[in-house]
Amino acid sequence: MHKQSTQQAAIISLANKAPQQRGKVWLVGAGPGDADLLTVKAVRAIESADVIFFDQLVSSDIRELFPKHVPAIYVGKVKNCHSVAQGDLNQMLVEHAQRGLKVCRIKGGDPFVFGRGGEELLELRQAGCDAEVIPGITAASGCSTSADIPLTHRGVSQGCTLVTGHGEKELNLNWQALAGLNHTLVFYMGVTRAGLISEQLTRAGLDAATPAAIIENGCRDNQRVITTPLGQLSDAVKEHAVKSPALIMVGEVVNLAQQLKSIESQLKDAGHYQSLSA
Repeated sequence: MHKQSTQQAAIISLANKAPQQRGKVWLVGAGPGDADLLTVKAVRAIESADVIFFDQLVSSDIRELFPKHVPAIYVGKVKNCHSVAQGDLNQMLVEHAQRGLKVCRIKGGDPFVFGRGGEELLELRQAGCDAEVIPGITAASGCSTSADIPLTHRGVSQGCTLVTGHGEKELNLNWQALAGLNHTLVFYMGVTRAGLISEQLTRAGLDAATPAAIIENGCRDNQRVITTPLGQLSDAVKEHAVKSPALIMVGEVVNLAQQLKSIESQLKDAGHYQSLSA
């Protein structure tokens, strides 16, 4: 409570010093967690901000980049626990911009991919605020690449479909369409729905032996990749005690990761390969 009141006092002080300055809000995509994957434009917005609002999925490495003198306010959401209601957050962004402050609203992944960036931008634009979206690497791209699983691959998958595993009340999806696409399916926020995802896809005609991967803490030092047949997805989540943030991928491309690792191992053994991290 004391920290919040101190931050609020600092924000008011900043606004009073520059009442004629026109405020601006950047909706910034922080990517999947690796600070090196931030865009240059995102870093500039962070460094230019008078106040920062950040989500639960913004990693500690990225938070280390926040200027020490700038108030940083946590507005994160986890399942069944929102620190600030979305409507209240929208209003906070508008109010701070109208005070003439430069606001960095930073969130994991990309603001427009299951990040409520559209809702926030609409609110800001309707209030007449200057607002700009800075894209980030969405989890489907960042985490799959970090796990050596291509989203698409010639002759294996001609497309990918991003799906939310979270619904306001229930998960209403066209499972028949998803099962028949022959796409790589990527489920965000789907860990607690793993059993439902497995059951509905197999019921819709997808083979229970279809490869699936769970990528936990993708693009971070503690990344884990668990592979399993689709029919055993829920069991794998329980057996490995998977926690969010985690992404679920379903499709034949998952098998390519093992092929790539096998080739990498052979090259290392032959002395022909050296990773950038070595």
